[in-house]
Amino acid sequence: MYKGFVVSKKIIGEDPHFLEGCSFCHKGDNRSIKKEDAHRDLISRPSKDIKTCESCHEGIAKKFKTSLHYTCYGLREGIIGRLSPEEVKTFDKNVFETSCRSCHASCGSCHVSSPSIAGTKLGLIDGHKFVKKDEGRTCALCHGGRVYPEFTGEYSGSADIHYQKGMVCTDCHKKDQLHGDGMLYRSMKEVKNRPKCTNCHKVGTEDTERSQAAHKIHKEKLSCYACHASGQYRNCFNCHAGKGAESKQGFYLGINPRDKKTFTTLRLIPTIRDTFKVYNIKMEKYDTLPNYWDTTPHTIKKRTDRTRSCDVCHKERRDYLTNELLIKNGSKANFDVIFKQKK
Repeated sequence: MYKGFVVSKKIIGEDPHFLEGCSFCHKGDNRSIKKEDAHRDLISRPSKDIKTCESCHEGIAKKFKTSLHYTCYGLREGIIGRLSPEEVKTFDKNVFETSCRSCHASCGSCHVSSPSIAGTKLGLIDGHKFVKKDEGRTCALCHGGRVYPEFTGEYSGSADIHYQKGMVCTDCHKKDQLHGDGMLYRSMKEVKNRPKCTNCHKVGTEDTERSQAAHKIHKEKLSCYACHASGQYRNCFNCHAGKGAESKQGFYLGINPRDKKTFTTLRLIPTIRDTFKVYNIKMEKYDTLPNYWDTTPHTIKKRTDRTRSCDVCHKERRDYLTNELLIKNGSKANFDVIFKQKK
């Protein structure tokens, strides 16, 4: 047993990653007996440089280079629409590369050792074994701010029906999506093979005539989760660079800012006017984008208040985003996502 690293002779014999020895990935000097000499120029997390894994996994690594997990472009694109061209340059240099990009996933972040998130690190996933998947120690650690707690019921007290049925992240989010398909996307909304409810729940295969009629009437007008998201989900407020944000539970329904014909669930994103004030970024185009964006809550249920009664939406207008609920001093574009009842 290699003390501290939980690498046994059994693992070395079973896992082909160890065939070339530790130094193949970690470098250092494998001929030295003294620890100080052997560890000189040691690389503690080799997969931070994708070339390490690319030497054996060329096809996967080539696609992963353009994946959103690696580029973090989704974080960038959510911001730069509010910035002037000059502010984009400042953001890319002083914020994106030094902050956002520090969270990008390496191969080892999912398959060997849990990444460090906000100072929290769970260490090796399973004694330095190269693990195919472990949602609880990889997906949950990075996406535990909102997605995983929603999915498991930590927020609302009622877990997503898919979780209750024993499903895990990779049942919907396949490896081609996680590793990338070779295309350079600006956000997850652009990803061609992202999960869709209708991949499994085919329209026309509903159990009852009532369900068939409801889906037919609301087709292309409502997102699936506008009706089938059951519990509250996390929304973020007052985000400042270096100071973090305040989170609260909530549930908002309104117009999809990416598709004005669709009514959907909305999430408040943590971008206020002085978020990047410390970098002298005023966000000169702040009012061109809303603070509320379409979201897919991982709180899905077959039956919710909205599926049981039409009155919840059509008369009570429960959970609808209104002028009164908008954040103070928010974007002027927020008014565009408020559903206006036809008279």
